[in-house]
Amino acid sequence: MKKKLTFLGIETSCDETSAAIVQLDKNNNPKVLSNIISSQIKKHEKFGGVVPELAARSHLENIDFVIRESLRKSKTDLITVDGIAATAGPGLIVSLHVGLNIGKSIASSLNKPFVAINHLEGHALSPGLEKKINFPYLLLLISGGHSQFLIVEDVGTYHQLGTTIDDAVGEAFDKTAKILGLKYPGGPNLEKFAESGDDKYFKLPQPIINRGGCNLSLAGLKTAVLRESKNIKGKIKLKKNLAASFQFTINEILKKKTLIAMKQFNEKVGEKNSDFVVAGGVAANKVIRDNLKKICRSNNFNPSFPDFQFCGDNAAMIAWAGIQRFKKNKTDSFETPARSRWPLDLTAPFMKGPGLKLL
Repeated sequence: MKKKLTFLGIETSCDETSAAIVQLDKNNNPKVLSNIISSQIKKHEKFGGVVPELAARSHLENIDFVIRESLRKSKTDLITVDGIAATAGPGLIVSLHVGLNIGKSIASSLNKPFVAINHLEGHALSPGLEKKINFPYLLLLISGGHSQFLIVEDVGTYHQLGTTIDDAVGEAFDKTAKILGLKYPGGPNLEKFAESGDDKYFKLPQPIINRGGCNLSLAGLKTAVLRESKNIKGKIKLKKNLAASFQFTINEILKKKTLIAMKQFNEKVGEKNSDFVVAGGVAANKVIRDNLKKICRSNNFNPSFPDFQFCGDNAAMIAWAGIQRFKKNKTDSFETPARSRWPLDLTAPFMKGPGLKLL
């Protein structure tokens, strides 16, 4: 293997078009040479959420530019890149196809190794872009579409401890923001809106808080917010109190479920002073970060968060995951399909739908 390993990463799983160049030096230290992200917020803002057809069209319009810009900024060319990594799922199928197909095309035309990346694995490994994270570690993955606790045993080896049975944390933030009349993207706007609110003003429910292990349920919380919002008649102070109370309740749920996950991790792994990694778009929420850091300090876990630029969807984490998989000889064929659903733990039960029972 070369002394330095350089990968192009491509990410188009939802509404961010991104390309990045990440290099692993001879001492196994990663360096992000470029991480270009083209945001589609303005395109989807008036709809209050992502419109798949518009997202795919925007990816097609921007993918060539972000790849060229990532190469220009990193002072790299495709000839000297050692491999191509592209997100293959989970996500919006029409969006995934754009980045996945161009990644395959580049790798095929230049006879380069190709790695199809699980977007969730990109998030799971993302803190490693900045510091060494020792396996195994406990992961809380919180994003717009996913919320789950996992034991990360190694690259490609994951054991799910708990997940959401309905709304993901980011989804609950976005839906609550929409109920309160806040603009898209809802999560960041709600966090800012809640800053001057009274987080104890409304007492909101914490669904399945005393059962279901470290599984989560947030649909009932969202419904409670909707019910309260109809009684405040647009009063701005009460809306801020409701936003703050919602965020406080999310933190209380995450606190109790994280403690359960930490206990399960210790029972299964037996590690002391392990890393607790929090990744995904919601990991950028500063209130949630502070809450989880306190829990770590009192339970002998080392908190690890990606830098804010690596919390949301980005290609640097995809390139990094590609490098990690390539080092383990985990490359993929050009026949690898895009997948709308692709769990990290393939043995974990599907936790949504009628008939689900939680103890």
